[in-house]
Amino acid sequence: MQLCTFQLGGMWFGIDARLVQEVLRRQELTPVPLAPSHVAGLLNIRGQIVTALNLNERLGLESHSSDPLHVVVRAHSEPVSLLVDSIGGVVDVTPEEFEQVPSTTPAALKRILSGSYKLPDRLVLVPDIEMAVA
Repeated sequence: MQLCTFQLGGMWFGIDARLVQEVLRRQELTPVPLAPSHVAGLLNIRGQIVTALNLNERLGLESHSSDPLHVVVRAHSEPVSLLVDSIGGVVDVTPEEFEQVPSTTPAALKRILSGSYKLPDRLVLVPDIEMAVA
């Protein structure tokens, strides 16, 4: 399996690459009045309106970027843009490498994580996309 990796709040996360539609640089967002604080706005991608979510805000993490990137994923059969601090690339992992969420993980993160992978140079947390965007 391949994971598209990215950083949020200084931690590495990975999403199954099959769920990733595209990665975009900074895009103009249209604000959504009265939306929750983690809804960064709406994004027009080739005529399709996509909700952009600020995952740092949603998960209570401190952003490490003033110029976030968009990882557009399919969640609930719809595209959703996840604002992330930086992109790490695609890594290959095997089912045997999959582990439980570390016990030291903050509670706000634990509820959206399905597990983790210990790579030679970093720990990659794997969010359940459906839970992360709910």
